[in-house]
Amino acid sequence: MDLAKSLAKNRFARLLLKDWGKLTVIGIPYVFLILLFTVPFLVVLKLSVSETDGIHFQDLSTYADGVVDIKIKLSNYIFLTTDPLYIETYWSSIKFAALNTFICIFIGYPFAYFMARSPASMRPALLMLVSLPFWTSYLLRVYAWKGLLDDHGVFNNLWMWMGLIDEPIKMMHTGFSMTVGMVYTYLPFMILPLYANLVKMDLRLLEAAKDLGATPWKAFWLITVPLSKNGIVAGSMLVFIPSVGEYVIPELLGGPSTLMIGRVLWDEFFSNNDWAMASAVAVTMVVLILVPLAIFNKYQADSGGVRGV
Repeated sequence: MDLAKSLAKNRFARLLLKDWGKLTVIGIPYVFLILLFTVPFLVVLKLSVSETDGIHFQDLSTYADGVVDIKIKLSNYIFLTTDPLYIETYWSSIKFAALNTFICIFIGYPFAYFMARSPASMRPALLMLVSLPFWTSYLLRVYAWKGLLDDHGVFNNLWMWMGLIDEPIKMMHTGFSMTVGMVYTYLPFMILPLYANLVKMDLRLLEAAKDLGATPWKAFWLITVPLSKNGIVAGSMLVFIPSVGEYVIPELLGGPSTLMIGRVLWDEFFSNNDWAMASAVAVTMVVLILVPLAIFNKYQADSGGVRGV
């Protein structure tokens, strides 16, 4: 028996030493996710269903005289589904995120297609141009749009000087200014996955379609677009998911009419000091994001992931 245990122990040690690299590569991301996402999310989830006396949160379960008493407060989630403000805010966040995703596809696909079909010597320069905005602070880039879209900003002053308009056009603190800022910010996240997908496409398929009499437009819709489906889905999810919870752009460029869940979440936490309600808002937002995230993971698995370029 001792010999069998010793052999089993030695065998486990050899397997552990043999696969230590694989375990390390897989284990580090899991530890990262557990420490920086799972644990904080569980804390927020606990706060959202806990009773509070205004300052302290009570424990979810108590034990006395052999009886375990579990108290889970669901009133915050019920309030979210009945209060028009929160319903409108969630709908507005999804609407603006979907609009941002559509515009990014409309602009990003031709740009990614041009990059993928350009000479190989030009591609590094084009990739650098796409990634160039990341070299500047995200906050500064968003804040710069205030100087461009303000009532007395660059655009209005230029158009008035050219005589195109007689008075400033209201662009700041509207849905237009927020959409412009979101498209500008997230467009690279659409272009890069699309480029990574399009650049790997076998061009002989297009030549075969041309030999069979297909027009360039028909070959594009029947061959190029279907083969780039994984890139479209990956880019769309990379744009849509963070757009739903965006806070900085609605705060700087949006106005009272552009409700976003990120701003409501901030107000609940730091203006109203209602941490339980704010936690319920955050948990609901995460649940809403899980659906597109599951779609993204599915297509990532189908395509083998969007590999780096």
